[in-house]
Amino acid sequence: MQTTQYLGEIIKELNRTADFIADEEAEKLVNGILEAKKIFVAGAGRSGFMSKSFAMRMMHMGLDAYVVGETITPNLEQDDILIIGSGSGETRSLVSMAEKAKSLGATVALVTIFPESTIGQLADITVKLPGSPKDQSDNGYKTIQPMGSLFEQTLLLFYDAIILRCMEKKGLDSNTMFKRHANLE
Repeated sequence: MQTTQYLGEIIKELNRTADFIADEEAEKLVNGILEAKKIFVAGAGRSGFMSKSFAMRMMHMGLDAYVVGETITPNLEQDDILIIGSGSGETRSLVSMAEKAKSLGATVALVTIFPESTIGQLADITVKLPGSPKDQSDNGYKTIQPMGSLFEQTLLLFYDAIILRCMEKKGLDSNTMFKRHANLE
């Protein structure tokens, strides 16, 4: 298969993912974000990169958003939300973050393949995304892509859709957000 044919297959897979995401779950996440004082995002590996891009767009909206683990990240408090992107919902470092956030009284949200996971059981808000875990040997969801690629791509696009819904609810447009874009170049 040619590279462009693979691209076409990936796009087809991504097209199918939207049908498997519950609007009610997504709307709970949107409301949790808009009601929070501060927003914290976390993820490991490629899911972490998707979370960082999500935090950047929230900053462009004027929301107080941070990436857990960065040097300028403030303390998490009771009126805050921690959003974790984790295919498995079992990554030890992320489980510890969720436990700590819960102990501080913050809202915990999880975007995952497995809502019944350890983090899913701790979460106040859970959004299930389709995808295949890194170990595809025991999974019913089929993808041509390796490891967790389909989940990670869907996570990025889902986060972008959450941004659009937040923009709609806040009455923002791209021009307003562009004013908060870095201009030091």
